[in-house]
Order: sequence, then structure tokens, then C-alpha cells
Amino acid sequence: MSSAHRFDRGHTDDLMTFLAASPSPYHAVANTAERLEKAGFRQVAETDAWDASTGGKYVTRGGAIIAWYVPDGATTATPFRIIGAHTDSPNLRVKPLPDTGSHGWRQIAVELYGGTLLNTWLDRDLGLSGRITLRDGSHHLVNVDRPLLRVPQLAVHLDRSVNSEGLKLDKQRHMTPIWGLGEPDEGDLIRFVAEEAGVAAGDVTGWDLMVHSVEAPAYLGRDQELLAGPRMDNLLSVHAGIAALTTACASASLPYIPVLAAFDHEENGSQSDTGAEGPLLGNVLERSVFARGGSFEDKSRAFAGTVCLSSDTGHAVHPNYSERHDPDHHPMPNGGPILKVNVNQRYATDGSGRAVFAAAAERAGVPWQHFVSNNAMPCGTTIGPITAARHGITTVDIGVAILSMHSARELCGADDPHLLASALTAFLEG
Repeated sequence: MSSAHRFDRGHTDDLMTFLAASPSPYHAVANTAERLEKAGFRQVAETDAWDASTGGKYVTRGGAIIAWYVPDGATTATPFRIIGAHTDSPNLRVKPLPDTGSHGWRQIAVELYGGTLLNTWLDRDLGLSGRITLRDGSHHLVNVDRPLLRVPQLAVHLDRSVNSEGLKLDKQRHMTPIWGLGEPDEGDLIRFVAEEAGVAAGDVTGWDLMVHSVEAPAYLGRDQELLAGPRMDNLLSVHAGIAALTTACASASLPYIPVLAAFDHEENGSQSDTGAEGPLLGNVLERSVFARGGSFEDKSRAFAGTVCLSSDTGHAVHPNYSERHDPDHHPMPNGGPILKVNVNQRYATDGSGRAVFAAAAERAGVPWQHFVSNNAMPCGTTIGPITAARHGITTVDIGVAILSMHSARELCGADDPHLLASALTAFLEG
């Protein structure tokens, strides 16, 4: 193994476990909550009255989770230190009338979620995951983590131009998975899912189901310097945030209230009750202040001193398409977290925020890099600008540089998850 191979294998191994166990946002939230419970956090319901107790608490809503830790000695105006991330990833999601097919093939009707890189879903063994809702309003997680579905590509013999003119996919006609032979049978999929979940099919009145690749995360390369896996955008940041929060809350003294905010629906604009543009984070922070006897003035003071690190993946320089990147900014795997900058506010970073992140990375002994888009290329965005604008808090966009973003299987440096978690821990500890 290379002498430069220095990553924390335990952290990266644990990330691989988290990725594999979290095929949907709902599973990611459940797994996050389980880890928080083991660290001494307790769940509080939004419908209950909150108390002034110290310690770790968390709230879940659908595919979102907000966790925070009130240290001893915190005042009603103590600022927050927030790690922001998201639980959702681009994929194929089951339609309300899922049972379809033609020409003797049974298929499942799907809708495309987020900026899906369509070709990466072709000819993969796909499972099915998400949640079902019963007549009594309860939710049950579903994870059929075995080969069940497949989106078959057309053979080259039937499309001789595919290698010369490129693959052209019709989102409606070409992305429908097969899952058997025969005629479509209305209600068949939900009967199957209900059986998998151990509930009566007649009790299922709603579902939020999606497909996922069943291929496990894996180290890659001669020296295992790389990590290949699904949903790194953005469960890599969620996992790092959990590690940072549970580590920071063990500190003897914290000058801030550390927070992990993992939202749903970032990949399609964050406009939902569980997205970053919704009221969830603001409500949680305000109620935390008010539950401890604070006033509106205290809340305003706390928010004025609050900083959020919006942690999401960014683009590593692609060796086969380097012209698509800024010529002077080439983030590399295992070079440490990236600081993401866009003067048009697609990212929220400014000079003040840069100083906060640089100080945290320095305290952690973590190298870091800059990311900025090629001026001729549209720049993506994150929950960062939304968080800054909605709550009026200083926000900095950071993340890990990856290849194949929005693919069914992405690639990062095996060092970087631990380096990110270390920087986030130093940020929370202040």
C-alpha cells in the first residue's frame, strides 16, 4: 500500500456501512436517529411542549432530521454552529399507478427525481426502497435490497449509431424498469411491497418508493485510495456531520450550540416542508431559544452570531474533461475539503465565511482546497444561499470533491470523508 495512504479506514468503513443502509432519505433519517440515540440524544416531538433541559435532542420529519446539543452554561443568546446537508439523491421514483408494461414485459412506472444522470441507471441490478403509509397514518420503511428491477439498454445491433453519435434517452419511454414477464396487474407492486414489509396490502394507502443500485460501496484503485459508492451526494456529508456532532458534544466546554440539519428535497429545489427553504430549521432554532426562557431579542442575538457550514459534494477535476473546469482551480481527491465560491451567490461563501472555515481546518490540521466553476459553465447550487437568505445567518459552502456527481455510483478520495469530519468537528467545537 502507498506510503501516502493515510486515511482513517475506520471512518471510511463506517461511511460505507451508512451508505449501504440508507437507500432512501427515510432510511438515512432512521439511521441518523439511531446513531444519535446511541450518543445519548433523545427525540422530541414537534407537537409537544419543549423544556429547558440541556443535552442532545433531535426532531425528525419525513426525510429530514435536525439535531442539536445544548451544553451546560448555554445562555438564551448563545449562538448556534450549524452543519447543513441533505439526505436525498437523484434517482427513479415510483409513480402513483406503478403497474405497467408492454409486449409481454411487466414494468414499473417511474418518475425522474432531481438531476438524474440517466445512463448510469441502465443495465444495473436495482432494488426498491422508501416508505409506505398505512390507513392509520403510520409509516413503515421498505428496503428490498436485492436484484429486483432493471432498466435495459438497447443492444448496439439495434442502434448502430450509439457509439458515434451518442446515447439518446427519452425520459418517458426509455427509463421504465422491467421486473418480470406477463401482463400488467394493477396493485401488484404494492401487494409485493406490503408483503415485504409484513403488512396487509389493503392497509397501504400511500407510498414514497424509489429504486437504488444494490451494488455495495467499495474501495477502488491499486492502493485503495478511492471510494466508489451510491448517494455520496450527499450522505457523505450527513455521515460526517453525525460524527462531528457526536464528537463535539463530548467536549468539556462549548461556546456554541452545535446543530446538524439534514434536509430532504435539495435535488429539486428545497421547496417543501422538509426542505431547506421550508420553516423546519428556523422553527427548531427559535423553539430551542424560547424553551430556555429566551425572548425574540435573545433569538435575534443568537442568530446574529450563528454560522452554518453548508456541506455538499463538489466537482473534482476530471482527467478526461479538464477543459470543463476552471483552469486555475483543480480540486483533487484526498486533497481535503473544498471551499466553494460563486460571486453570483449560487454558493453563499464570502471572505468572512472563508476565514471561519480556514480557522476550523487549521485547528483540525486538515488541508483544504478551493472550488470555483468555469465561467463558461453554469454553476450548481446548494442549501447554502437558501439558508443564508431565509434565516439571515452567515453561511459557508464547503464539501468533498467527487467525480460522477449525480451518477448512480459516485467516486471520491478515501481520505476525504475523515478529513471533512475532522474539519466539521473543529468548527462545532469553536
